[in-house]
Amino acid sequence: MRRPRAVWPLLILVLVLVILLVFIGLAYLTWRHPSLSAPLGTAFGGVTVLVTLALALARG
Repeated sequence: MRRPRAVWPLLILVLVLVILLVFIGLAYLTWRHPSLSAPLGTAFGGVTVLVTLALALARG
């Protein structure tokens, strides 16, 4: 069965909204608890490095 063309844009929109919501939550968390900024920054950097490596390996 063929999917409608509107599926991919809607999927991307939902993904962007979820990521935006997560970042807003993390910003609020670091605003309320400044001592968490270093661990959250390190975790964000680690995830960024892993995603970048995965994309680089996937592209060949």
